[in-house]
Amino acid sequence: MTAWPLPSWRIGCRDSDSYHFSIVRYGAQMPIYALGDQVPTIDESAYVHPDAVVIGSVSIGPGSSIWPGAVLRGDDGEIRIGARTSIQDNAVLHTTPADFTIVGDDCVIGHIVHLEGCTIMDGSLVGNGAMVLHRSVVHPGAIVAANSVVLYDVDVPSGALAVGSPATIKEGRADASMIGLAAESYVERGMRFRKELRRIDG
Repeated sequence: MTAWPLPSWRIGCRDSDSYHFSIVRYGAQMPIYALGDQVPTIDESAYVHPDAVVIGSVSIGPGSSIWPGAVLRGDDGEIRIGARTSIQDNAVLHTTPADFTIVGDDCVIGHIVHLEGCTIMDGSLVGNGAMVLHRSVVHPGAIVAANSVVLYDVDVPSGALAVGSPATIKEGRADASMIGLAAESYVERGMRFRKELRRIDG
């Protein structure tokens, strides 16, 4: 996956030991931080909600969306988000020096999800409140069910459903068409928020 340059609307100012890029879009400011020489790269067509936080070695691809309360902290290593992927409210994405966190294209990462040092491949869904940990791989078209925990070094095959804590694998149980519809709905939602979101509390 390529890295996308930060667009021209980045405004940098010195903020203690990091740079805080106060991104002004739609009349709001988004906390986008560089950490030393680790600088986020965000495609111009991506949507980042003003209440999300992006720090360090994070790349966000075209048409993707980052929602309120989400934190993407790329301090120890890289976090890569592909195209048309949603990282929903209060999700937490972190990484390790050895195991980057990679989310592919057309993925749905639900509310309050925790991803750390794992790979979520194209067209996959991680349900609300789920956790996917180090070196685990969710293959294309697979689903991690809500509140499930995928522990270290687990492979979730294409089309499978991972459910439970710790998760067990039920092959052939995922609905790929549902994932596609959910991914597309968030692309459209991001476009709407880019055009229509405004603060009314002054």
